[in-house]
Amino acid sequence: MHSKNIKLSERKRNNLILEKFKKIQERLSYKIKLQPLKKEPDLIAGVDVSYDEKENFGYAAIVVMKWETFEIIEIKFFKGKVIIPYIPGFLSFREVPLILKCFYKLKYRPELIFVDGQGIAHPRKMGLATHLGILLNIPTIGCAKKPLIKCEYPDNKKGALSPIFLDKEIVGYALRTKPGVKPVFVSPGNLISMEDSIKMVLKAVRKYRIPEPLRLAHQFTQKIKK
Repeated sequence: MHSKNIKLSERKRNNLILEKFKKIQERLSYKIKLQPLKKEPDLIAGVDVSYDEKENFGYAAIVVMKWETFEIIEIKFFKGKVIIPYIPGFLSFREVPLILKCFYKLKYRPELIFVDGQGIAHPRKMGLATHLGILLNIPTIGCAKKPLIKCEYPDNKKGALSPIFLDKEIVGYALRTKPGVKPVFVSPGNLISMEDSIKMVLKAVRKYRIPEPLRLAHQFTQKIKK
C-alpha cells in the first residue's frame, strides 16, 4: 500500500511538472516571429546534444562555420548533468540549459542556427529550435531526423516536399535532401520563414542527408563522449 502511494504521488508530481512546462511553452509561443531573412548569413552554426544515459550526462556541441565555404570558425563543447528525462514534446527543457551554457562560451555569434529538433512542427509550436531561437533572438531552423507530428513521406527525389499539418495549418515539411535516404523534417524555429528554412537546409546539405553544420556538431558530441 505504501509503495502505491509513493507511485501515485510521483505521478502527480510529474503531471504538475508537465503542466508547468506546457504553460511555459504556451507563454513563449506568443513571441514567435516568422519572417524572411533580411540577408543571407555570414556565419552559421549547428547545434547537437548527445547523452551518456548510464551516467546521466549530456554533451552539447556548437559548430560555427562560414556560410559560403563551410569553413569551421569555432567549436565549443559543454558537458553537464541531465536532470529531466526525454519526454516527447518537452525536449527543450532537457537540452536548452546545456546548449545555452555552450553558446555563451562562443567568441563568434552565428546569424543562423540549425538545430537537431523541431521548430514549430510541434503540438504547441514550441519545439527545441523555436524555444532556443526565442531565448537567443537568432534565426533558427528545426531539422529533425524524426517527425513529432505524423506526416506523409515525399517523393524519392532531391527537394521533394510533403507538408506537416497541425490543425489544418502547414507547420513544416518532410524534405528529401538526397534520393534513396529518409527525409528530414524541417520547420522554422524563429525569425525565419518556412520558405527560407527549406532553402537554407537544401543549401547546407553536402554529401550527407543532414545539413553540414548539424552533421559536424553531432560528430563532435560523439568525440567528446569517447
